[in-house]
Amino acid sequence: MSQRPRAVLAFGPPSLVGQVFTPGALDRIAAVLDVDVDVVMTETGTDAARRALAGAEVLLAGWGAPRIGVDDAPLLRAVLYAGGVAATCLDDPAAHAARGVVAANARAVNALPVAEYTLATILLANKRTRAAEREYRATRRLPDREHEPATLGNYRRTVGIVGASQVGRRVIELLRPFDLDVAVYSPELDPESAAALGARYGTLEEVAAQSDVLSLHQPLLPETAGQIDARILALLPDGATLVNTARGGVVDEAALVAELRTGRIDAVLDVTEPEPPAPDSELWDLPNVVLTPHVAGSAGGELHRIGDLVAAEAERYAAGLPFAHPDDLGAHHA
Repeated sequence: MSQRPRAVLAFGPPSLVGQVFTPGALDRIAAVLDVDVDVVMTETGTDAARRALAGAEVLLAGWGAPRIGVDDAPLLRAVLYAGGVAATCLDDPAAHAARGVVAANARAVNALPVAEYTLATILLANKRTRAAEREYRATRRLPDREHEPATLGNYRRTVGIVGASQVGRRVIELLRPFDLDVAVYSPELDPESAAALGARYGTLEEVAAQSDVLSLHQPLLPETAGQIDARILALLPDGATLVNTARGGVVDEAALVAELRTGRIDAVLDVTEPEPPAPDSELWDLPNVVLTPHVAGSAGGELHRIGDLVAAEAERYAAGLPFAHPDDLGAHHA
């Protein structure tokens, strides 16, 4: 067997390694890379870290990893990142890319639990389960089925997706088995490309105005900050639910609170800005709001899916194969 590439593990708390990687995944990595899986670098300033980085060809990094400079690791050729953006652990990603460093990330597999959370939320929102539970507890009797609105349930309701990100696309895919109409807005889409995903294309305004549930999956960029503002929220039909698993900053919180205060719409918020909401935020107390503490992404045993992906990418690198989930470091700047 040819000599295994030297590798270094870099995470924030070393305990994260045990959360992300099963013993089997670590064994797979150690079989193809020369790495001590019991040694985790948490900072770059120590003599031990400098020695390890000086000879490292592969960086296995994750949340909280210290930023690696170009001069810190002169032999570095690959970054395997157990998270969404490999550039997070590099001080000048474009400079690393210019030296031939390639990278892979776990964004694709982290999208799955977010999409699963979103799917469950959409189905429960259309059944109005939160309101039904509150009423059931208050009245302690079954509802009057004869007077249930025709808008209750998941048959021929409209779900709006904002953002054709990996999560947004996965949500559309998961919605296919259901009798739901799916509309999507994303700036890079047109009617043909939206149809190929399994959705109808619309402008943001059109999608909002049609949606019984509006689910947000756009990145937080200057052009999307506060994108879901009072004007867009006012377009939502009465009784609609806003679901946010993207970033809190894509929503104008003051406008959302004002709309929620009327009771006209509901919201399920896994992310807010700030996070958590301010102690005096009305989001804590409004009865038509579900707040979850950023749990939609990989958690618990779901983290092992990320570790398995990193192990698979390590095997591909050692075999001289391109990454299955490449991350373009050249697209990132310090």
